[in-house]
Amino acid sequence: MEQNNRFLNGENMETIEISKQTLRRIILGRQGLWPGRRWSGKEGTVQALKAVEAVQMDPLNVVARSHDIVLWSRVAGYRPEYLQQALYQDRLFFDYGGGLFIYPMSELPYWRTIMENKGQEKRWKRFAEENQEVIREVRAALQENGPLGNRDFSGNKRVESYRGRKDTSLALYYLWLTGEVMIHHREGFERVYDLRDRVAPPEFNYAVTRDESEAYFARKLIAYLGLLKERRWKSVFTNYMERRMSAEEALARLQQLMESGAVSRVRIEGFREDWLVLSEDCPNLEQLEAGEVPAAWNPVGTTTQEEVVFLAPLDIVSARGRSSWIFDFEYVWEVYKPAASRRWGYYTLPVLFGDRLVARLDPKLDRSTGTLVIQGYWEEDSLANAVNDKAAYARAFARGLASLSTFVQAQRLDIAAVDNTQLKESVTAWLNAEADSPVEVVH
Repeated sequence: MEQNNRFLNGENMETIEISKQTLRRIILGRQGLWPGRRWSGKEGTVQALKAVEAVQMDPLNVVARSHDIVLWSRVAGYRPEYLQQALYQDRLFFDYGGGLFIYPMSELPYWRTIMENKGQEKRWKRFAEENQEVIREVRAALQENGPLGNRDFSGNKRVESYRGRKDTSLALYYLWLTGEVMIHHREGFERVYDLRDRVAPPEFNYAVTRDESEAYFARKLIAYLGLLKERRWKSVFTNYMERRMSAEEALARLQQLMESGAVSRVRIEGFREDWLVLSEDCPNLEQLEAGEVPAAWNPVGTTTQEEVVFLAPLDIVSARGRSSWIFDFEYVWEVYKPAASRRWGYYTLPVLFGDRLVARLDPKLDRSTGTLVIQGYWEEDSLANAVNDKAAYARAFARGLASLSTFVQAQRLDIAAVDNTQLKESVTAWLNAEADSPVEVVH
C-alpha cells in the first residue's frame, strides 16, 4: 500500500518532526487512553491486552491493583474477573518475568529464547548447578501432583531471597523463569504453578529460532513504548533479550528494522535527538499533526475531556519517569517511601484530562464501610493551561470519581480532604444530580 512519504523515512528520506502535542497523543492513543476508552466489556479486555503489548502486575490492593486500574482506564465496564478468565481459563495470555508482565499467549514461542537466556544468567546458572536435587524434587512433585504453589512444599532448608524463603520456592521460581513451568492460576495473588506442557495451548507450545525471537522483540519494544530515543535502543533491546550485546550487533538489528521499512525516525519539538517509531504509526502521526483523530481511535463512550481518567501507578505512559518528558509532569510512586518522606501520598494516581496530566489523587478504599476515601488532591500548574471552563473540568472530574467508585464497588465517596471548595461543591452537585449510579458523597 502506498503511504505518505513525509511520514515514512527510508535511506533517502528526511527525519520528520512532530509537536509535543502529537507526542502526547500518539503515546496515549496507542495505549487506548485518548481520546477516550476504546474497548468495552470482556471482549474489549482481550482486545486491550493485545493492543497495549504488555501490562505490569502488582499485588498491592489499596484501591484496586495496578494492572486492574490499567485495564479499567482503557476498557468501559471492565471487571477484574475478565482478566482472570482471559489469563487462567481461556489461556489467551500468560504472566511472566522478574517485573511480572502480562503478555499474549501467542508470544510464548518468542519468549522461549528469553527464558533460555535467563537460565544462562550467572546467578541462575550457578543456582541450577548447586541445587540440582531440589529442582528435580520440585519438577517431580509437579509431574505427579499437578498444580502446586509455594505453600505446598515444606522445603529442605531456609534461604534468604526476595523470591522466597525456602529452597523449593527458589526452585519453583527458577523453573518458571526458564520456562519449564508456567503460572496455572492464582489464589488471591499467590502463584500456583504447573508444567508448561499442561498450561500452554499446544499451538503455542514451541520455540522459534533465536533470530526470529530477536527480530520480533526488536519491533515489539517500540510498539510497547510508542516512541523510543534512538540512542537508548541498545540498552532497552539488550534488557528485553536478557543477554549481553555489542553496540555493533544492536546497531545491525536496528538497521535491519530501518531497511525493512518497519521503523522510522522522528524528531520531536523541544528534543535534539532522533526518536524511533513504528512506520505503521506514521499515518496516525500525520493525522494528529493535522489536528485530526484517527478513526480507529474513536471512543466507545465519553472522552477524557468529558471524564477524567486516573492512571495506574505502573501505567507505561506515566511510570518510570516517562510522565516527565511526555507530559512535563513529575510522577513518583511513593508507596515505598517512608511516610515522612512522601511529598503527596501513599498510592497517588495521575489525573488525565484531555491529553494532559493536570493533577494527582491519593485514593484508598475502606472496604469495611464501602467508602472510597480521597486522602489528597493536588492540581498542577498545567491545569490552568488545559482548562478553559472550570465547570467542565469539575464535571469531568466528577464523572471520573463516579466511574472509579463504581469500579471498586464503593457505596460512599469521601472527598473531605479535597482542598478546593469550588471543585468539591461542583463534584457533589454533579454526583447528586446526574450520575448514573450515584454514591453517597461525604464532605
